[in-house]
Amino acid sequence: MLYKDQVDKTRIPAHIAIIMDGNGRWAKQRGLVRSLGHQAGAETVHVIAEEASNLGVKYLTLYTFSTENWNRPADEVAALMSLLIDSIEEETFMKNNISFRIIGETEKLPADVLNRLNQCVQRTSKNTGMCLVLALSYSSKWEITKAVKEISEKVACGELNINDITDQTVSQYLATNFMPDPDLLIRTGGEIRLSNYMLWQCAYSELYFCDTFWPDFKEEEFCKAICDYQRRERRFGKTSEQILK
Repeated sequence: MLYKDQVDKTRIPAHIAIIMDGNGRWAKQRGLVRSLGHQAGAETVHVIAEEASNLGVKYLTLYTFSTENWNRPADEVAALMSLLIDSIEEETFMKNNISFRIIGETEKLPADVLNRLNQCVQRTSKNTGMCLVLALSYSSKWEITKAVKEISEKVACGELNINDITDQTVSQYLATNFMPDPDLLIRTGGEIRLSNYMLWQCAYSELYFCDTFWPDFKEEEFCKAICDYQRRERRFGKTSEQILK
């Protein structure tokens, strides 16, 4: 029985975050240059976005380019930036009623890339279905540091009392403040770490790691991850007995 047929449509995670890992290794296994692996990975983005939208996922956040990725070879970074422009297909967003957002140090992106992304954000802003979020030039440490600075400024100028700061306050100053924390975080490619991705937001997320390289991560693999999530008991610090009440 296919995992797609086992998914309980009444218990779909509202927010799924994905670390899309393995593009380069996928290409290397095939004797291809790394940029072709990224191209194949971009095709998978469209496949998974459509599947997530069809299943009823509300937010899909994809770790597309980390702050640390700027340290990669210049030709690979240039190819990735070019791919961002080429792979944005507004037709897919409009056909599936998907809105588009970006989070991260976007001011570091090349002007043509940022303009193209912002154009897509604006044109899809009225779509009411799933929200696809790309984390670009993003790192959790950057995000939390930025939030601390902004909160400190509010305290310094008397707009915020230090005793009133809660975890909800911090969440409000994060780049992800427009959506709930991830219910499920998926990482492809065989690595078992978060790599500076949504460290605050994933405090109680269910984590799913698989060996499949991102270009090969299609609908059935995605549904397998959701089925695994649906078999888990989410207690948030409570006991099983408390959850059942």
